[in-house]
Amino acid sequence: MPRILPFLSAILILSGCQSLPSANTGDIPPDSILLSAQHCLKEYIDDLDKFHFGPCLKVVSVNGNTPPVREDGFIELPIATAFRLETSCVYRHADGTPIPATVSTAAFQIRTDTFTDGGKRWYLHAHKQARGVIGCEPTLAPSVYPTYETN
Repeated sequence: MPRILPFLSAILILSGCQSLPSANTGDIPPDSILLSAQHCLKEYIDDLDKFHFGPCLKVVSVNGNTPPVREDGFIELPIATAFRLETSCVYRHADGTPIPATVSTAAFQIRTDTFTDGGKRWYLHAHKQARGVIGCEPTLAPSVYPTYETN
């Protein structure tokens, strides 16, 4: 019996781990997408062996209304539907803290053909890249990473 206890314990632990939800949770309805409510860009600089903290973007409103943000930081939107998003962007110091004097706003239009497939997570970035940019030019991407790396 003493030899069986460690074996049974291991089986229980492994089966418990297998029942945990995955990072790619299947909790997105097939007729919806999840859009990041807030997202900050950063880019690793090999030469300096550090991260450059780019601008942060926050979705302020969807069609003029404050959007409900899920516990995981995403906004659920139906596919094949047009929306007007109002966003707020802010640049950050080298330590990642916001620079209040750099806050700007920008609108972003989602068309009916923007999201044709549901069940996915999307990220609205403040810009196409993390370094060497000015202003707030929202860019939609299926990745947390900037669209372009800075040369």
